[in-house]
Amino acid sequence: MIDVQNQADHRNVPLGKVGVKGLEYPVTVLDREKKIQHSTAKVDLYADLPRHFKGTHMSRFIEIFHQYREDLSMPRFLDMLRAIRAELEAKSAFGSMSFPYFIEKKAPVSGLPGIMSYQCRYQGRVSGSPGCGESGAKEKHFTVAVSVPVTTVCPCSKAIADRGAHNQRGVVTVELELGPFFWIEDIISLVEKAASSPVYSLIKREDEKYITEHAYDNPKFVEDLVRDVYIEIRDLNQFPRFSVEAENFESIHNHSAFAFAEYNPAAVPARKGAEEAVYE
Repeated sequence: MIDVQNQADHRNVPLGKVGVKGLEYPVTVLDREKKIQHSTAKVDLYADLPRHFKGTHMSRFIEIFHQYREDLSMPRFLDMLRAIRAELEAKSAFGSMSFPYFIEKKAPVSGLPGIMSYQCRYQGRVSGSPGCGESGAKEKHFTVAVSVPVTTVCPCSKAIADRGAHNQRGVVTVELELGPFFWIEDIISLVEKAASSPVYSLIKREDEKYITEHAYDNPKFVEDLVRDVYIEIRDLNQFPRFSVEAENFESIHNHSAFAFAEYNPAAVPARKGAEEAVYE
């Protein structure tokens, strides 16, 4: 049969990314407690297309992803991208996979278990010489993002009000460039400890009393939350680059409060030291 995609194109325009976007697929990822976890991912997969090719082979992206779907640990995600790059004889392959990660979490006083969902994202790129197979991928970049819902109590409201303080639910998103292997659960726990309080899917009255009082005793601005998480992650000394952002869905404002910090030694002047933050 005629392979139209492989026909020559004379417009002399290379494409940085071509592929499939918004693919929904069942996947299996690692779980610290249960070894593996089944989830459903939304996936974007791309490769570059040289100027002389008319099109790419879209089906091959899905063929390869299907082969890897039952073992998509962090390192295996890059292996999958290397396979795409080699199969399409491309210089670079790119991928993003967003999925909910589920953890059984017990209420703080009653101990009743419930399931919490945390949104996660893998994002990667591999590059190398076209036509050199999977071993020809010399450059790689991989990040993991984890979004953690939290509760915050406003320190200003607590300081000026006679009868309580306003509080709200927020989301902290941490994006980490992969160094040594790590567990998603550990990052979630780190973020929750930095908040005024974690949130839970199932609580009873005794839990609600404890959570309310604990949060009131631990007020945090959105700025406090980002700085505290930043310091905890920096002190792990595991990640070449990372960012922390927090959005509070304010209970007394018609807008959100937001803060962001990034650790990126390559962007910091040498005289300042590699450990300093770049704030935007």
